[in-house]
Amino acid sequence: MPIKIGDSIPSLTLQKITDDAPASITTESLFGGRKVVVFGVPGAFTPTCTRNHLPGFVENRETIRASGIDEIVCVSVNDHHVMKAWAKDRDALGKITFIADWDCAFTKALGLDADLSAGGLGVRSLRYSMIVDDGAVTALNLEDNPGQATVSGAAALLEMLGD
Repeated sequence: MPIKIGDSIPSLTLQKITDDAPASITTESLFGGRKVVVFGVPGAFTPTCTRNHLPGFVENRETIRASGIDEIVCVSVNDHHVMKAWAKDRDALGKITFIADWDCAFTKALGLDADLSAGGLGVRSLRYSMIVDDGAVTALNLEDNPGQATVSGAAALLEMLGD
């Protein structure tokens, strides 16, 4: 069952992409006592993720942060090499926090996994965005169509933050 508003983020250790080797970070340290925007994408370098989803968060990061957000996190079911290459390719390393959910553990714990084998991708993340405040989900935006990034995009999230 997918995570919902009011639920707490499960306790896990994640792989955060850095300039050097990936760094382990717990969900408690990432989300505890902080307000964080998280967006999940089906795959680094995939067309919608690269052209439509990630760019909005990179371009609007200062406005999002000025709305009381401590960090913007991108999660994808990819290994750390792919995530680092994608972050560098998109000039987003250091601007957005990239999490390599290489084994799909975080995505599955959230109940936001999907079998995209028909498209040659295997088990991946649904496309979503959410706001996490001190470890609890306060907003969750799930895309109906993984080929679109409207409901879960930065523009929609900014509207929510402006309310």
